[in-house]
Amino acid sequence: MSPVSRREADVRRILEQPQPPVPPELYTEAVRRGGRMMRRRTAARRLTWLLLLAAAVAFVVWMSVAQPWVEPPSETTPPLTGW
Repeated sequence: MSPVSRREADVRRILEQPQPPVPPELYTEAVRRGGRMMRRRTAARRLTWLLLLAAAVAFVVWMSVAQPWVEPPSETTPPLTGW
């Protein structure tokens, strides 16, 4: 018997056994924690989207003010030749 089929047989044996009863307090605690996790995930997702939107707006404002695609003015004069 290979290790994979042995593990599979063990899992099948465990699943075929009768399951122990779950205490009602455990169910209510799981529902409470699950709801809290869902609210935290939703808040984190919204905060992430808000930060992404703020970064995009800041980038667009910077691009419109700084205009990095425009060549900066020359700080030195070109050499005079041909005089």
